[in-house]
Amino acid sequence: MISQKDIQNILKSYDLDNLTIGVLGGHSALDVCHGAKKLGFKTVAVCQKGRDKTYSKYYKTRDAQDRAGTTLGCIDEVILVDKFSDIVNPEVQKRLRKMNTIFIHNRYFWVYFKDFAKVENEFHVPIFGSRSMLKLEERNQPKNQYHLLQKAGIRIPKIYKKPEEIDRLVLVKVNEATRGYERAFFKAASFEDYKAVSRDLLARKVITKEALEKAIIEEFIIGAPVNFNYFYSPFAGEVELLGTDTRRQTNLDGLLRLPAWEQIEVQGDYPKFEPKMIETGHYAVTVKESLVEKILDLGERFVKATQSEHGIGIVGPFALQGAVTAEEGKEDIVIFDVSLRIPGSPGTRFTPYTGYLYGENLSVGERIAMEIAEGVKQGKLVKILT
Repeated sequence: MISQKDIQNILKSYDLDNLTIGVLGGHSALDVCHGAKKLGFKTVAVCQKGRDKTYSKYYKTRDAQDRAGTTLGCIDEVILVDKFSDIVNPEVQKRLRKMNTIFIHNRYFWVYFKDFAKVENEFHVPIFGSRSMLKLEERNQPKNQYHLLQKAGIRIPKIYKKPEEIDRLVLVKVNEATRGYERAFFKAASFEDYKAVSRDLLARKVITKEALEKAIIEEFIIGAPVNFNYFYSPFAGEVELLGTDTRRQTNLDGLLRLPAWEQIEVQGDYPKFEPKMIETGHYAVTVKESLVEKILDLGERFVKATQSEHGIGIVGPFALQGAVTAEEGKEDIVIFDVSLRIPGSPGTRFTPYTGYLYGENLSVGERIAMEIAEGVKQGKLVKILT
């Protein structure tokens, strides 16, 4: 694992008055770079050839300005690689360090490596936030997100150790066969349901037997799904609520738009119209004000849990993803997923919560840039890097 001493040594060669914010070309790169530009930082995106036009053309910084005199675009430099995992190649890392790059990571960054050790041990570029915690999003890791949530005293769904125990509607979280980093979720209400659905998915090679054996079986929570997006600042010592959102999922959203009788009709075209929960985007939602205190309390407890387990703990953006339930006339929040990095929902700035604190709404990328700028100002940049 790259140590804090290693990061300190890298920073000694950096011009801290001329930092560049670096990203992988995908996920939340535009959000991060737009925010970085607002704070005066340069930006660089490492892009895979053939998947780079968003960054190398459409949102590339250009000399032209809009009517208000603002420079167009937010991607200053693009480094092209044959495949995303080539970012750890020595020549790419050397270019990033020469640009005084602070790298903002996300799940998109990590999934292109066979194991997390590649980034943890071989990526000699300072990363904003924790380098070692992101793997805990994976449910097959020891002391993973479930452990952290339970340590924080946060309610999670009931977890079933084996399918024979299923006694209510559950969500089976199993990885896809073709895209191992994506999940081919399916629902079941009994062991018989589980056997029938999994048998069909295996036959069609949507999932593998190995992946099914490692799948997590969770109680399906009936409630309003909401993602709570936070930011923890070591300098302020506070947890902030950046915004709330929920997901658009293909093709589930499309099927739910059909009248009930048409939903029944398309069952005859299974598996063509099999419901899929593939994330295709997010949209901003708000929560009623009486829930805000509870939401922030969950965030504070989660940060303390990460600090007790991992020293530096969470730094910067993270999200608790769950649902608001109504049980016996009382609302409760159940968390069933955690993002230990920038969640990738640029729409959160269109919810009012950062505006209540800062007087104007902030994007996640802008809030990250503010924290890096504060680190430079205080001479404590290493405190928020790993």
